[in-house]
Amino acid sequence: MKHLILACISLVFWSCGESTSQETTTAKPHIIIIYTDDMGIGDLSCYNSGWVTTPNIDKLAANGLKFNQYYSAAPVCSPSRVGITTGMFPTEWGINTFLHSRKGNANCEQFDYLDPAAPSMARVLKTVGYKTSHVGKWHMGGGRDVDDAPQITEYGFDEYTTTYEGPDPDQLITASNWIWSEKDSIERWERTGYFVDKTLDFLARNKEQPCFVNFWPDDMHDPWIPNEEFYDQRDTWPSKPNFIPVLKEYDRQIGKLMAGLEELGIAENTMIIFTSDNGAYPTYEHIRTNSQRGSKNSLYEGGIRMPFIVSWPAAIQKDQTDSETIIAAVDLLPSLASLTGAQLPDGYAFSGQDLSTALTGKSPQSRNKDLFWDFGRNEHFNRPRQPHHQSPHLAVRHENWKLLVNSDSTQLELYDLEKDINETTNVADQQPQLAGKLSHEVIQWYWEKRKIR
Repeated sequence: MKHLILACISLVFWSCGESTSQETTTAKPHIIIIYTDDMGIGDLSCYNSGWVTTPNIDKLAANGLKFNQYYSAAPVCSPSRVGITTGMFPTEWGINTFLHSRKGNANCEQFDYLDPAAPSMARVLKTVGYKTSHVGKWHMGGGRDVDDAPQITEYGFDEYTTTYEGPDPDQLITASNWIWSEKDSIERWERTGYFVDKTLDFLARNKEQPCFVNFWPDDMHDPWIPNEEFYDQRDTWPSKPNFIPVLKEYDRQIGKLMAGLEELGIAENTMIIFTSDNGAYPTYEHIRTNSQRGSKNSLYEGGIRMPFIVSWPAAIQKDQTDSETIIAAVDLLPSLASLTGAQLPDGYAFSGQDLSTALTGKSPQSRNKDLFWDFGRNEHFNRPRQPHHQSPHLAVRHENWKLLVNSDSTQLELYDLEKDINETTNVADQQPQLAGKLSHEVIQWYWEKRKIR
């Protein structure tokens, strides 16, 4: 049986909503981060116009807080996961795209795995008493021909269960060196259910302690195999008719997770953060991005603006929406550290900021740190097929403005996202001072902060 990793967190929270108690408590909440693989913001019915429904995930939003301006740290999986883990922009740790073979990593100027000396959310939370577990896709080192990646325990996890894109993968789901195989003991469409069982088992064994779980399923990453009938129907694997039942099953398993928390008696004091690592692909004429420009492998909004839901019944009032706070994956580590009383390690310039007031629904917060992205610096990076969705390789978000540019100063684009969320009108020529300032800022960040192998 594979080891799972779950980090326990010490937290002070306040009664809110319709509760009549005004007393504070020092009970430490369990924290679960559900990091969905390749889910677009339009895949959830609490965000979309109804083309597909996700009733169980919608309940998370109805029972808590939904953000409309949340950003992933990258438009593809590995750097995105590095950002949420470290609280730092992944370029600063030399992870620029999905980790693959040694040759492929070298072509993209990236390391083969995340340096275990990097800050780690699990390690930080362990300092205030959390048990920690990682369940699901890792993809920050290991797999393919990278056989010297650090074990997941070196990043602060007590237990783990992971896929082929990690060290020491679970043999029940890795009969081959690919995302799935017909020979897997756990079928492709049963994968999230298996991860739910692992998570609930860990919590059941440790429910008297505060726990932190990385729950990182990979079912929503193509290919989509609804059942055994589709193993031989390769042409259907990326299709919408396959995608919808896979999403429905994923939603059902999130419901199973929630029911399991209720049965364990810990649902009230469990903080669940639900989001996605990066944008969707294929997008089916961009219904999966809510018509936003871009997709996975693009720095336009469709590649990095993700769904983001926080549910914590003991502390967060129900049915809230925050459309003001600009929050990002790199903010989660400093915010959770603040909530739990944990100290961030010395010696690092963290990219994120403490947005714990917004994260718990007390009030929106303003950013005092700009957000930076770097993706696609050379010809070895994947990009969307349509040129319109292929972005420059640098981007910065500053207040309501988003600027994109290449590090050689070409392809300068500036958008006012308050008026133009779909990035249709480049106003760089109309705002030359602002465009020049932000362009200088992001290019300087890139050349000063990037790490390359």
